[in-house]
Amino acid sequence: MLKISAALVTLNEAANLPRALESLRCCDEVVVVDSGSHDGTVEIARRLGARVIDSEWRGYAAQKNFAAQQAGHDWILALDADEALSEALEGEIWEIKRSGPQADAYTIPRLAQYMGRWILHSGWYPDRKVRLYDRRKAEWFGAYVHESVKVEGRVAHLKSNLLHYTCDSLSQHLKTMDRYTTLAAQELAARRDRVPLWRLWLSPPWAFFKSYFLDRGFLDGFEGLVIAYMAGFYVFVKYTKARNMS
Repeated sequence: MLKISAALVTLNEAANLPRALESLRCCDEVVVVDSGSHDGTVEIARRLGARVIDSEWRGYAAQKNFAAQQAGHDWILALDADEALSEALEGEIWEIKRSGPQADAYTIPRLAQYMGRWILHSGWYPDRKVRLYDRRKAEWFGAYVHESVKVEGRVAHLKSNLLHYTCDSLSQHLKTMDRYTTLAAQELAARRDRVPLWRLWLSPPWAFFKSYFLDRGFLDGFEGLVIAYMAGFYVFVKYTKARNMS
């Protein structure tokens, strides 16, 4: 039977980690690479059977590659602490373990919960990501944000959802957005991608229009309206920070 290692990177994820780890029954080991948590994350991970490695932060892609390298098996299931396998997805992975992989990596659709509602539109679903892969054929790339797995081989697609528990409140969303817009602005500055005023004026309303109308965010109710507004605000803040850095 195929052996799979789950790999997670954490920093102060005590509130989310139990849900993630308890969903990983299909994995033969769980590796958690922690970068200095002080909220009980490490203790929770060890209590739930994970092997914990303390390591300084390298950046998202580099940290996830390091976690995969520490695993005891070549097949990696990469999970964020605020995610969990659905029962149907767990069943699909069990079938791959029994019958053997038919590809070098698999994409998985992510279903996000935002302020208590599952979001089926707004450009958030299916949001497919490569999360199950053979580390001999794939690795993470991305210096700042939007890291992803690049595969040198065949990619197949699983049907069942990876559950993504995002923001419970607007204040949490704003806090998260502040961190990611800084990273995105740093990436623009590193590429010397200058942000003209016309982009600062036009891109935020376009982001709102795309999320709410083209991606049918209006079907996600009030939460869809908030997501669309925050999409525009994210772009505005990112470009404003980038201009200040240039």
